[in-house]
Order: sequence, then structure tokens, then C-alpha cells
Amino acid sequence: MAPRAYWKGTLKLSLVSCPVLLYPATTAAEKTRFHMINRKTGNRLKQQMVDSETGDVIESDQKGRGYELRKDKYVEIEPEELEAVQIESNHTIDIESFVPRDEIDQRYLNHPYYIAPEGKAATDAFAVIRDAMKDEQRVALAKIVLTNREHIIAIEPLGKGLLGTTLRYPYELRDEGEFFDDIKSPKITKDMVELAGHILHTKASHFDPSKFKDEYENALKALVKRKASGKTIELPEREEKPSNVVSLMDALKQSLKGGRRGKPSAKSHARRATGRQVAAKKAHRTAARRKKAG
Repeated sequence: MAPRAYWKGTLKLSLVSCPVLLYPATTAAEKTRFHMINRKTGNRLKQQMVDSETGDVIESDQKGRGYELRKDKYVEIEPEELEAVQIESNHTIDIESFVPRDEIDQRYLNHPYYIAPEGKAATDAFAVIRDAMKDEQRVALAKIVLTNREHIIAIEPLGKGLLGTTLRYPYELRDEGEFFDDIKSPKITKDMVELAGHILHTKASHFDPSKFKDEYENALKALVKRKASGKTIELPEREEKPSNVVSLMDALKQSLKGGRRGKPSAKSHARRATGRQVAAKKAHRTAARRKKAG
């Protein structure tokens, strides 16, 4: 059974519109989760909200939300007052522009959602918008309000539906200069770079998420199963890190040896073929000289 829609509203492209449903594209339901428990009784613990000054436990009907104007001074905002912030993107995804997909910096990508038409009556208009986007090879940019926040959402065709990915605002990204400016620029030899390039070539592949295995999650499930069956959990011995210092060039050479088990690269084929051609030419010249001398 499909999950409940996370958001309902209207997808709009100029004068063409249709009702749509938004579903989260990701889930953490399969992740192993732990609860806080009382070691003495084995009972599960529950969290409570406590007044920071009086220490009193606050019941749910006493909880409110406030914005801090200054230290310990808050203005309380009622839920119904938030409804006064009415903007079109509250219930409408109005496509504003189309941009090339590769122009979107990956750091801006946030949460993915599936967008589907709501009801049979919406299918035609939905298909028109979806197929038009396929032809243009571009990503639509629109605005949407989720959890009382307005987001920019990038929309693109995905199978029979649409994929919507919320984007971060520029103020949410940290400047890379804070982390990269102090990185030194050492002098690296051309040989080192070429060796590293060969290593990259031996590991060339294609993106296949079906090969992703969450080894930690699998080990965690095995540990829980073992503990639940009454078996002892034995801690592994810590591995000592090797103390010998290996030069960067030696490490690159050793890495390249380890990666040559697969098929030889196109470049190595070319080098070998060139070597054979040179050897053949030399042999031919030698034979010609002997024939002429004889």
C-alpha cells in the first residue's frame, strides 16, 4: 500500500494546472533503531518537556512556540497566527523557470520527493507538463511551502511521474574558502600525477546503486540477533596501525600493482602495440643491412 501523501496542492505551468500529490522519495524504516531504556527495569524511557527555570514538567496543552527577541525574552506565536502567512506556494507549485540540469550545484540539492497526479482527471494535464519537460531536457524551478517553510524545488521527469528535489538557499551553504584556503599547494611531480591517473583508470566503473551494501547496518542486525539469543558479544582486538612510513611514490606504485589484476587499459594496449611496431621496424632494417652487406 502506498504511503500517505506528504503534501497536496496544484502543479501549475502558466495557465495549465493539475492537482498533485507529493510523497517522500526516501525512507529510514529499514534502519536499525534503538530506544532509551531503564537499565534497572528494562522499561522504555519517555522524554518530557521541562520548564528551564522552575523545573516543572510541562504538559502538551501548555506548550507553545516563541521567537527570541533578546536574551530570555520571547514573543509567542500561535499556530493560527502562522496561517496569516499566506503565500501562493502554500498550496501551489508554480513553475517559474527552466534551467539546464548541469547548472545546479550539487551542494544545493536537499530532499527528493515523488510528484504524482491526484485522480484520473489530472492525468492529461500532468502528462502534458511532464512530457514537455522531457523534450526540453531542462529542470523546472518552482516554490513550495513544506512544514511552514518556503523552499525552491527542482522538478524533472522520472518514469511516469516527476521527481521534485528541494534546494537549499545560498545562506544555508558554508563558504568553501573557510575550509580550503589554508590547504597548501605542494609541488607534485608529473610522474606522481600520471601514476594516480593510472590507478583511477583501473578503478573506472559505472554508477550502480544496487552494489551499495550497508555493511554496518548488516553487522548491527547480526549483533542484535546474537545478543537476543543470549550469546556473548566478543569485542574484536584493535588493529595496530603500521608504524613504517611509506613514501607517496612507493604508495602509488604499490597501488598500481594491486589494481592491474583486471583488464589492461586502452593506453597500455596502445603502448604495447607501438612497442611491437618499433621492434618490427628495427628487425626489418637489420635484415636489410645484412642483405646489403652480404
